[in-house]
Amino acid sequence: MEAEAILAALIPSWSSVVLLTFYLGYLAVAGFILPGKVVPGAILSDGTRLHYRCNGLVSLLMLLALLGTGFYMKWMSPTVIADKGVELLLTTFIFSLFVSLVLYAAGLKSCCQCSSLKPNVTGNFIHDWWFGVQLNPCFMGIDLKFFFVRAGMMGWLLINLSLLAKSYVTGTANLSVILYHFFCALYITDYFFYEEFMTSTWDIIAERLGFMLVFGDLVFIPFTFSIQGWWLLKNKVELTKVAAAANCLTFIIGYRVFRGANKQKHVFKKNPKAHIWGKPPKVIGGKLLSSGYWGIARHCNYLGDLLLALSFSFPCGTSSVIPYLYPIYLLILLIWRERRDEERCSQKYKEVWEEYCKLVPWRILPFVY
Repeated sequence: MEAEAILAALIPSWSSVVLLTFYLGYLAVAGFILPGKVVPGAILSDGTRLHYRCNGLVSLLMLLALLGTGFYMKWMSPTVIADKGVELLLTTFIFSLFVSLVLYAAGLKSCCQCSSLKPNVTGNFIHDWWFGVQLNPCFMGIDLKFFFVRAGMMGWLLINLSLLAKSYVTGTANLSVILYHFFCALYITDYFFYEEFMTSTWDIIAERLGFMLVFGDLVFIPFTFSIQGWWLLKNKVELTKVAAAANCLTFIIGYRVFRGANKQKHVFKKNPKAHIWGKPPKVIGGKLLSSGYWGIARHCNYLGDLLLALSFSFPCGTSSVIPYLYPIYLLILLIWRERRDEERCSQKYKEVWEEYCKLVPWRILPFVY
């Protein structure tokens, strides 16, 4: 019977399709009509630049208000996502697969020569489908790359809130559960508060939109980053006061490094003369920032990200490796991405990059790596 239940859950239900459709439809409409700061993106190779309406925080608050009303009126259950987790996972995966194939086909047919829509085709189907053909494909005026990452981050929070409601209903909510959900909620809310910083990240500036990003944004972020919440739903962990304090310290340090580094980079790109830690910035070759966190390690924001991932997993204790799959995956991903970044920066900045590497020898963790 249990095998039959699992098999049934692997078949997308109409209710999961409706949930996903309404969710993405809401984000599309809200992103278009709600007020928000319009931020210019990076200047592309042809001299053009996109503009992004950063109203993610307003969209999130409005969605939570609408969902809260729906729960109060008993139109839907707050545990609906937790109850349909596997169905929603499979439905979202099928959707991301479909979207990536459509993007591949549309990219091949594109005759546009602008940087955002110019086809970048190698002739290798797997490579082009995986990494994408176009840099910034749009649909009905919506920049899909920016839209999908917003959907993934917001989806992560919605899954967590449903899991928290499920924990409350089943009576399993305790300090571990509260710490995990509190840390994640702070991190995601902070992301949308500083959403404009996303416009200066490598994913938005340089990565083409293919299955890698579509799947990563819509499936991997919300369903894998919430793995600790799913695990805590079935496993009770009692943290000591010392463990809880250490967990809080890890989160605070990780947040300071992650947010501080990304903010310094974003501010520097907007105003190269802006002070870093109260002093004029040190710049190599007029291009590369070597002050603040960026004078400590070349990818110090990755260190902050890893510490945050660990702070999400520590509430689960040490009895299982499952809650640590996210930080383990993130470590592998960031080292792989750091290697790609190093290669691209070496080709782009040449001797300036070599000088920066001599001045800042550490890649992620000072004195270790």
